[in-house]
Amino acid sequence: MERPLTTPAPASAEGARAYLDLLAREASALEFEGPILQARAAGADAATLEELEQAKVAALKVRAMLRRRARREAELSALFDTAGDLAGLRDLDAVLEAIVHRARQLLGTDIAYMTLNDPERGDTYMRVTDGSISADFRRLRLAMGAGLGGLVAQTGTPYNTADYFADPRFRHTTTIDGAVQEEGLVAILGVPLRLGPQVIGVLFAANRSARPFAQEEVALLCSLAAHAAVAIDTARLLQETRAALAELSGANAVISAHSQAIERAADAHDRMTGLVLRGGGVEDVAAVVTEVLGGRLTVLDDEGRPLVGEARELDAGVFDAAQSSRALGRTVKRGDAYVASVDVGAAPLCTLVLRTDRPVSDTDQRILERAALVTALLLLFRRSVAEAEGRVRGELLDDLVSRPELRGLRDRARRLGVDLDAPHVLVVARHDGQRERAAFWASSQATLAHGLAAARGDEVVLLLPGDRPGALARRVAAELTASLGRPATAGAAPAAGPGTGQAGEPGGGPVTSVAAAYAEARRCAGALVALGRTGDGASAEELGFVGLLVGERREVAGFLSGVLGPVLDYDARRGTALVTTLTAYFGTGGSLSRTAEALHIHVNTVTQRLDRVGQLLGVDWQEPDHALEIQLALRLHRLRTHMPDA
Repeated sequence: MERPLTTPAPASAEGARAYLDLLAREASALEFEGPILQARAAGADAATLEELEQAKVAALKVRAMLRRRARREAELSALFDTAGDLAGLRDLDAVLEAIVHRARQLLGTDIAYMTLNDPERGDTYMRVTDGSISADFRRLRLAMGAGLGGLVAQTGTPYNTADYFADPRFRHTTTIDGAVQEEGLVAILGVPLRLGPQVIGVLFAANRSARPFAQEEVALLCSLAAHAAVAIDTARLLQETRAALAELSGANAVISAHSQAIERAADAHDRMTGLVLRGGGVEDVAAVVTEVLGGRLTVLDDEGRPLVGEARELDAGVFDAAQSSRALGRTVKRGDAYVASVDVGAAPLCTLVLRTDRPVSDTDQRILERAALVTALLLLFRRSVAEAEGRVRGELLDDLVSRPELRGLRDRARRLGVDLDAPHVLVVARHDGQRERAAFWASSQATLAHGLAAARGDEVVLLLPGDRPGALARRVAAELTASLGRPATAGAAPAAGPGTGQAGEPGGGPVTSVAAAYAEARRCAGALVALGRTGDGASAEELGFVGLLVGERREVAGFLSGVLGPVLDYDARRGTALVTTLTAYFGTGGSLSRTAEALHIHVNTVTQRLDRVGQLLGVDWQEPDHALEIQLALRLHRLRTHMPDA
């Protein structure tokens, strides 16, 4: 028997539509009780209420299914976005921060964070956090096996707890519990970050109130952890790839630079060799070095004096480096200076000092060393030529001093570039030892000045162009002293002037006067030593009354002019009697009153005249040495006054 068809009650139909509306606007579960309550209030029968109850249950199931699908779509979207982040990975920190942030959003937790294992320290440390408020928590490190995170990192198994502090499964420590408590965490979920069988860290989601974590939430966090592990591994591979590319690029750059350095070294070698063959000098070699290597170059000779560059750039460290360079046979660096030095027979020959702001490669240092060798060869060649020429010049000067009667002396001098008819000064310089260095110095000076030089025992003799014996003697004494590092004393005398030479030697005055000038210069040097003026230089005219003893010409007029000239001129111009007063003053033993009596003048007048003498002759005119010269000059002046031919 068939059941008769029935038509649903209007109240039931309206309830179904109400549930559809609730589903459409994604109402909360509590709102789904509304239609039943309304029907019961309207007096619906039990069948209608039962039907509405079934509709409610079905609607809630549909609601739960829709929410699961929406959540799944969000999870898939998040995983898709994460995969996109990995595909365009540029910044590992940004990718990890995005993963942690998505984990927090999808699981709806108060905080999410990630720790990574530290193989060197054997623990795990905080890498990224999202939602953290505690600085101590962000600096937290977990020992393997300690706390929930340490247990996950050690075992590689996900762990979660609805109430961390009440869960006895975890090994609690003061440090970890203090940081977790400061952050206010209660419920914690941690899943491992895996690369194959290796656990490299832990991804966490945590809440500040008690809550359970569903299995799908664990699975979701594991998926995000897998993406994070891939991101870390990808970043590692990218870093290794970039490092490999950088290493290859660096190796290529090194090879290229090395090749260029070799070509530069070969070019520099060819240029320096060509300079030597073409007769170039030290300055030309230095120009090649600075052009190739840059910087500022100073070239020092065997005595440390600059041949090229300035001495003000040198210091004690440079000379120590030069000694080390000679010992090692290599360039030595001191500060911003690169020093290459060459020696011959354990004696320094030359040193090159290159100052530059940029590092100098080993290959470029070889260029500097090669330049030092080329410079040493040039200096040796120059020294050999100088020694040969020095012997010729020395022999000529010896003949001028010892055998002036020889014919052809002027022709020999002319071939050496020496004009014996021009004014010359003969200088004798006494020194104490280092004969070879003194001879070399004198030969170099003579060559540069177009003069002559010879070595005789502990003295060097120079015949140099000039007409100022005293000034030249002082210069020779000072420069030879600096070269030897010990005092050298020089006497000088003029060795030129018009005169009649010997037969066959027209205009031979200078030739025949060299021997006499040599004798006078030697006496001057000896007088300086006797007077305690070692290291000084002077001519006979500058030695005062001593010059009358050592000079060949007995220059009385010059002596008088040098000692009494200002007083004599003053008397001549003013008609005064200063010379007479001085004579009386010394004649009375320096007594003012007796001088006044002898001259029949007042003592004040004597005092005024002597003050004037002090102004003319200097405040030290009464010092013993000066007074002696003045008294001698007064006597000579008196003799000349009474003996005009004297």
